[in-house]
Amino acid sequence: MNTEALQKKIIELVNLARESGIEISGELDQLENKIQEASQTENAWKQVELARHPARPYSLDYINMIFRDFTELHGDRTFGDDPAIIGGLAFLDNIPVTIIANQKGRTLPERVRRNAGMANPEGYRKALRLAKQAEKFNRPLITFVDTVGAFPGLGAEERGIGESIARNLRDFSQLRTPIICVIIGEGGSGGALGICVGDKVYMLENAIYSVISPEGCASILLRDSSRAKDAAAMLRISSSDLSAFNLINGIIGEPPGGAHTDPAATAGMIKKVLLEDITELSRHDPEVLVRYRNQKIRKIGQWTEK
Repeated sequence: MNTEALQKKIIELVNLARESGIEISGELDQLENKIQEASQTENAWKQVELARHPARPYSLDYINMIFRDFTELHGDRTFGDDPAIIGGLAFLDNIPVTIIANQKGRTLPERVRRNAGMANPEGYRKALRLAKQAEKFNRPLITFVDTVGAFPGLGAEERGIGESIARNLRDFSQLRTPIICVIIGEGGSGGALGICVGDKVYMLENAIYSVISPEGCASILLRDSSRAKDAAAMLRISSSDLSAFNLINGIIGEPPGGAHTDPAATAGMIKKVLLEDITELSRHDPEVLVRYRNQKIRKIGQWTEK
């Protein structure tokens, strides 16, 4: 039952109680709780739909709007190139930076070629190669995260998808250069974490970030794939939820209706944050950055019982 139907039910009960003089405060409290639960479910699913909107800007859209002279670099020097992850050099105003990003692909042929942004091991190894290059030449590293997860295919498992992500988690945490990560759409599980370890981690207002997709959670935990909307609410995947849990450093706003309604304005807000943070982080000694980055990572999941 949706919130509108529940509101009508409450009005009917209130009118009936007035006519008959019946006490229904208990029933009203139950209905109010159901309305709150239904509202949370609807809001969570709306966030999922906005994060997956087909017109939503992808990484290359933001790269072209925010940076200049982007030069893409290819290959992991071990197996091959993975188009699901793009990376290269660019200028943020006059600051040379390294960019690493998931790219889903806009058209059907491009989505097939890029595997809808789901990276194989060679994608994460390419990302690590570029990250270490950024460290070597003292370039700040910027990552854009937008993937439902790493590719779970047989070839990916044979080539060590788990090891490649784990290595990235370890080595990104030790990089002696500023790292800023922005989740622009979907941040799915280890596939997102493989390029999302940084000094600052941001989410766009309507992005989502979760250990598993709502559909996967519904199938595994709720035993019913049709309950994806309920799973989305349970997972607490919105930017506001992640900010409340202190898992991200901040939320970057979007125009009303979502980033796709005004991509240039969204890109402008991202650029403003990047410039401010790079200026701040570049003032610190690399050893200090690594120390505080690791302290931040170790605090994730800590809790105290009162």
